Amino acid sequence: MDDWLFLSHESVLHLEPDVGRTTQQEETVDGRRLKSRLVSVWNNVKYGWSLKQKSRFSRSSPLVMLGKAYELKDEEERRGFRRSFVSLLWFTYRRGFPQMGGGSLTSDSGWGCVLRTGQMLLAQGLLLHLLPSGWTWSSGQHTVKDDMDLLRSGDAAELNAKISKRGRKLSVGSLLDRPMGATHRIIVSWFADNPTAPFGIHNLVVLGESSGKKAGDWYGPSIVAHILRNAVAASAAVPNLVVYVAQDCTIYLQDVMKMCERPLPMAWKSLIILVPVRLGGQDLNPSYITCVKRLLSLDCCIGIIGGKPKHSLFFVGFQGDHLLYLDPHYCQPTVDVSTQNFSLESFHCKYPRKMLFSRMDPSCTIGFYAKGQNEFELLHTAVSEALSMSAPTYPMFIFSDGESEELWSSSTLASNVTYIQRETALQRVNTNDSMDEFVVL
Repeated sequence: MDDWLFLSHESVLHLEPDVGRTTQQEETVDGRRLKSRLVSVWNNVKYGWSLKQKSRFSRSSPLVMLGKAYELKDEEERRGFRRSFVSLLWFTYRRGFPQMGGGSLTSDSGWGCVLRTGQMLLAQGLLLHLLPSGWTWSSGQHTVKDDMDLLRSGDAAELNAKISKRGRKLSVGSLLDRPMGATHRIIVSWFADNPTAPFGIHNLVVLGESSGKKAGDWYGPSIVAHILRNAVAASAAVPNLVVYVAQDCTIYLQDVMKMCERPLPMAWKSLIILVPVRLGGQDLNPSYITCVKRLLSLDCCIGIIGGKPKHSLFFVGFQGDHLLYLDPHYCQPTVDVSTQNFSLESFHCKYPRKMLFSRMDPSCTIGFYAKGQNEFELLHTAVSEALSMSAPTYPMFIFSDGESEELWSSSTLASNVTYIQRETALQRVNTNDSMDEFVVL
């Protein structure tokens, strides 16, 4: 009941019309707003979302998040985990944004969760691409405690004590890295809920039309991977970044080189690799859990677009038998990013959540980032080792020295058949009954 009261209060606040001045048109607009907010309330209740909910994490085993392990028994590492987690960009359902082209939708509540998790994965790549390693969002802006008590009122005093040694004292929330704060804000604006944002949901829906999708449809992890690739390719916002989507669970090294190489003396372009896979039939094959853990333990991993069936989540880590995730199923009002110093609070989640690996849907897309050629070679080595150690006979995906065209031409592929190379052997898999366009491993 507490969750319902909290969400209801937020959702119906200020909805009563001024009867004396309301026109028919205003009544229609108010009706749409009311309907949108009631749908938001229903989805929040349906998916169990409340800002008051917290997941309990054990302190007896380390928690791993995107390449770094945290011993939660150690106070400093617990605070470090909290700062790192809250610095991840969190994109959720929104309501009250401009209508989608050709329709009347002003909210993605109930259908846009995979697009939102795709946004979170791309945003993590952009944070690594544009901000220094180890950057975190200013802890002074979010002092709410969670179940691990990761933030203390003494944090601000500790920060000021360090700064005072340099003869300078800052108030809580001040930023020594003001340019980095500006970059962070710019990245957030690229995902705004309006038609001009390069990675906003309006543009992603437009790009999805080439795959037969439209606003209100369900988007699978594989389709979203291609939408993200096209969004980055079409945008001038990040000119030195490319997105490669693996074909048939194979990363073709020659194709990667063609995308990333630039004339000397310029370096390689930075690279995001997206690998759509299906790790089982209707349920996750338990033999791949170890591999998922190994991949999430790598510095180059930027997360997984996954979730439960028809319920997309953004996986960023694990502890024991549980996955750590960000959940897009919380509907918030749209933020106008054109205003100066717009609020960033709703783009950062304060409460970590977890779920059992056994509940993970087998359809997912795994993301990696490499800043340059040397980093890609390290990525190649680290990912190959993780794949071979955890699933040597049937790895999740493979690297191939050739080009995709060298193995087969697109004209030989039927729309309902997927091919995959397994130690030079081609297997043919009928995917008519599959929920998505994936190879069943």
